[in-house]
Amino acid sequence: MSDQKTKNDDAWESLFEKDHILETIEKDGRAVVAASEMARFREPRLMAKFDHRINLPEIFKKCHLAILPISRGSYVISHFDAYHTFESKNQSLQHCCLPYYVQSLNAENIPSETIAVNCALASGMLSDFLGEDRNALVPTVSGRMGSGEFSFKIQNTASKQLSAVTVENSQIEIDAAYEGIETLTIFEIKNNISEDFLVRQLYYPFRVWSSRIAKKVRPVFLVYSNGIFSFYEYKFQSSDCYNSLVLVKQKNYTIESENDTTIELPDLEEVLHQISSFDEEPKISFPQANSFERVINLCELLQEKDLTPQDITDKYAFDIRQADYYSDAGCYLGLIDKYYKEKRKPYYSLSSFGRKVLSLPYKKRQLTFCRQILKHKVFNQAFRLCESGEVPDKPTVIQLMKHANLYRVHAEKTYFRRSSTITGWINWILGLLSG
Repeated sequence: MSDQKTKNDDAWESLFEKDHILETIEKDGRAVVAASEMARFREPRLMAKFDHRINLPEIFKKCHLAILPISRGSYVISHFDAYHTFESKNQSLQHCCLPYYVQSLNAENIPSETIAVNCALASGMLSDFLGEDRNALVPTVSGRMGSGEFSFKIQNTASKQLSAVTVENSQIEIDAAYEGIETLTIFEIKNNISEDFLVRQLYYPFRVWSSRIAKKVRPVFLVYSNGIFSFYEYKFQSSDCYNSLVLVKQKNYTIESENDTTIELPDLEEVLHQISSFDEEPKISFPQANSFERVINLCELLQEKDLTPQDITDKYAFDIRQADYYSDAGCYLGLIDKYYKEKRKPYYSLSSFGRKVLSLPYKKRQLTFCRQILKHKVFNQAFRLCESGEVPDKPTVIQLMKHANLYRVHAEKTYFRRSSTITGWINWILGLLSG
């Protein structure tokens, strides 16, 4: 197994070869795989859980395939258009607050998806977003349950036609559901940032509960990261069509006060003023991690426990290469530590400094991240060249890099790729500014 292959890659390649799955799909348009067959190579739950496109095994990506559960013990594989790309998040932020008497919820420490949705309910976010009476919202169905039987149509990425799928008592899981006077809202909740999501996570529960109650069922995706609650409400225009979802609305909330979240240019100028000398470039590969939001998000995930690159790939929206890149980016900034055990197996942990940063209120936390970035000469110089909110172009950034004594960056193509990290992180800093 190569360094960039996962356990799922190996398991699926073996299963495809033994059961001639590609030949079956070519002949019949799909292949049905039993969990008992999968268990010969790896635990079925791990082999079939791909919440994001990037988690798919290489053979699925190469052949444009996806997998869906159709019963308690079987899955169907075909050229399904199974994922939906998140729409661009708007930049507005609405402020809510927890009731004065609540002591067990802390805006600065929201370690799980369950606590995130509890904060959203207690602070009034849910009633505001859903337009339901705050006192009428009641938590109802959640956890694992059977789907019953239903059929639907899903787009085939190869033929562009709709394919029929029948589900018979598959297992579904609902993270949370809240019922109000008029509607039942079903939530899929994540504490990790991604570009897309598996539509099944909303569609199967939507179909199940639409058939069981008379009220309208509303599918909502909630993402919590870095102090921000981002809600996406979707609607299936045709209840029997998997791909018919459209965004109804998207809003962002925080339970910190406006004074504690507003960042203005003088705040960033003060950060620059505090930097009296640049940090020496660490003997760590210069980051190739364009999204600083995802660097922060990985630090949040490491709050719970130390993770290997394989753990990060299995559980979150990273492939094995990105797991290394983003973890190393956190190491570059002193937020993450890397250590080895079990035959030199790499592990990543949140550093003591990283834990301290994540415990800070929103504004102080963001400005501390900014300082950690701008303490590095090349980022500082690039930021100072910004004019009217525009980051310098790539050729300019690359010239700055070539004079910054970066660790093991020599080839022109490496400078070009890594320059995207500089522009990405500077854009993240500029995006913090109000108005």
